[in-house]
Amino acid sequence: MRVGLLTGGGDCPGLNAVIRAVTRCLLQQCQAEVIGIKDGFAGLMEGRTQPLTWRSVGELVGVGGTILGTTNRLNPLDSEAATEQALRNASAMGLDALVAIGGDGTLTIANGLAERGLAVVGVPKTIDNDIEGCERSFGFDTAVATVTDALQRVSTSGQSHGRIMILETMGRHAGWIALEAGIAGSANIILLPEIDFHLDAVAAVCREREGQEHFTLICMGEGAKPVGGHITYDTPSPTDRGKPRLGGAALQLRDRLQPLVNSEVRATVLGHVQRGGSPTPFDRVLASQYGVHAAELVTSGQFGRMVTFRHGKLDSVPLARVAAQNRRITADEPLLRTARLLGVSVGDAPSACLPCQSR
Repeated sequence: MRVGLLTGGGDCPGLNAVIRAVTRCLLQQCQAEVIGIKDGFAGLMEGRTQPLTWRSVGELVGVGGTILGTTNRLNPLDSEAATEQALRNASAMGLDALVAIGGDGTLTIANGLAERGLAVVGVPKTIDNDIEGCERSFGFDTAVATVTDALQRVSTSGQSHGRIMILETMGRHAGWIALEAGIAGSANIILLPEIDFHLDAVAAVCREREGQEHFTLICMGEGAKPVGGHITYDTPSPTDRGKPRLGGAALQLRDRLQPLVNSEVRATVLGHVQRGGSPTPFDRVLASQYGVHAAELVTSGQFGRMVTFRHGKLDSVPLARVAAQNRRITADEPLLRTARLLGVSVGDAPSACLPCQSR
């Protein structure tokens, strides 16, 4: 059996742990030949590969990034000719199956190829935790830990100088990083892409804290925007991943908030530091579990599916269910209630617990 393995989309802590787990499990269970495909679907389109062996993947569990490279600059679904080329190359490589590790874009492409007859298994990858049908994607825990540490660092500076400190996280249109890190990092205000905020309400919380705590810590998702406002784009035109790049929402909020408060307002855009570095132990274990489960789907012939974690256990769902979908925070999300009961203002209005903070 010959199995191809690729990583697509943005880099993410834990990718190498999945590569290691898929490779070693396939070698153990069915003595498969595992072929790494370089630079995502571009490598499939261009026929660029490297062998993956027991030894070559041995030390990868804690290594950040991906040894295979990752990009979606070539999309096999862009045209019929491109699709045919990808399928021909898969056949020329002698692939019996393909394991595609990636986010919504990669999984959408994987589903399209599966519908054309390619034997595909998907593995969810995103620091944003926004893949439909998956409660926890690897890389998310590492990103939350990074943002939590950054919040604690800017918080001490805010306390020392009596400032309002805004920290912008990644997440595009899903606010999971901002919400979980905001709770873990003791943010006073959390602004999410899913809930448009009222600028006056944010300013009111800050002014209240000026008279009590003398500083305010705001954790803000990059896709958050005020009521009636627009998403802030760092790069409005599509990037090599086919999407405009978000960024700068914290800087805009700083400029709009400053005239409404007495304290100095500072903003930090955390950026790609959230993607890099070594994965947390939790992400190493989760990525390893995903890799093993993906290999088991391959060996049992269960194709057209994505491995996932839901209802507290490993599972799999059809790729067609997750393609072109995003998992976002809804009004009934329990973490929203948790944050508000802790006295945090979450997006839409000041917390009902604000009067209790002086007790």
